[in-house]
Amino acid sequence: MAVNLKKETIYKQKLNPKSSLSSRREERYFWLFISPWVIGFTLFIGGPMLASLYFSFTDYSILGAINFIGIQNFINLFQDPIFFRSLFVTFGYAALAVPFTMILGLSLALLLNAKIKGQAFFRTFFYAPSIISGVSVAFLWMWLLNPQFGIVNSFLYNAFGITGPGWFTDPLTVIPSFALMQLTAVGGTMIIFLASLQQLPSELYESAAIDGASIWARFRKITVPLISPVILFNGIIALISSFQIFTQAYVITDGGPDWMSYFYVYYLFETAFFQNRIGYASAQAWILFIIIFVLTFLSLYVSRKSVHYEYDKK
Repeated sequence: MAVNLKKETIYKQKLNPKSSLSSRREERYFWLFISPWVIGFTLFIGGPMLASLYFSFTDYSILGAINFIGIQNFINLFQDPIFFRSLFVTFGYAALAVPFTMILGLSLALLLNAKIKGQAFFRTFFYAPSIISGVSVAFLWMWLLNPQFGIVNSFLYNAFGITGPGWFTDPLTVIPSFALMQLTAVGGTMIIFLASLQQLPSELYESAAIDGASIWARFRKITVPLISPVILFNGIIALISSFQIFTQAYVITDGGPDWMSYFYVYYLFETAFFQNRIGYASAQAWILFIIIFVLTFLSLYVSRKSVHYEYDKK
């Protein structure tokens, strides 16, 4: 059967040589147009990843020689108290930031999906802060949450007579403060939720309303199941982003107070660029990759029965 198809293809090419020439030209154009991505991926993503994998098994400090030491870096990591401390802080931040981002993003999307006057303005208003650079956002929140002259503490004192907390200077409030900063980064999550909400059929809501279903019942029985794939997607993205937090701690707290904002990526950065321990930092990077991969896999596995797709999985 395969031989007959091959003969038929060769026969058609002999009858129509222009078609074969056009096909080869299209193939060349394909590789030409995709070559910037291939080159960029090889130089800036794929190549560095392979290099870091090799360096993770070495004792390398930029200026020194590369000494292969096997899995000793990974053994040292699991004997390093700072490694576990940074993981604890990062997991604590993720436990607060991910639900906060998801609930806030979905709530804003539900509000902005309503047909109200000035809808386009409000969508732009809530999305715009998410495109501001991380350093600018960090300085903005430093000013807003400053214990002495910050707007938030001034408002709490003038309106309610409450002395506000230290926010970034108090070990008990520094992680919640970083989670609160997600207010200016929730725009991307909100937009994805909003796009999914706009695809939902209005007939389902009309039928449910006629049957006497409340707003909460319609949200729980119709909205959530229909957008469950988007909820899973946004949840995984928020989880990955929370484990990559770095800029805020670098600009605002420098890992303090009392190591309570010494996030994993911050520790990795200091290991690589302050201590010049490239091999050890590469091992840290691959441990982070494994952690994120495992958490992503667990999220997909646990949610497989609660996420509903348009097609039948069976």
